[in-house]
Amino acid sequence: MVEEFELEESELGMDARLYEELGLDSLDSVDMVVALEKAFDTRMGQEEELREIRTVGDICRFIEKLQKERAEQA
Repeated sequence: MVEEFELEESELGMDARLYEELGLDSLDSVDMVVALEKAFDTRMGQEEELREIRTVGDICRFIEKLQKERAEQA
């Protein structure tokens, strides 16, 4: 996120709100999904949970869930 959105690492606490505090917008949301898909070699699709992501911590929990599901399927 630091490189993709030119944010300071110190801004990226787990409770940092993506839109209100970090200044991301709806186009950045799309870019974020694409960047995460590339970084974690996964396809996120249109899952309802993606629409509910509001903080950096939400992103981390979502990725952890995807990784866990992927490991269980392997």
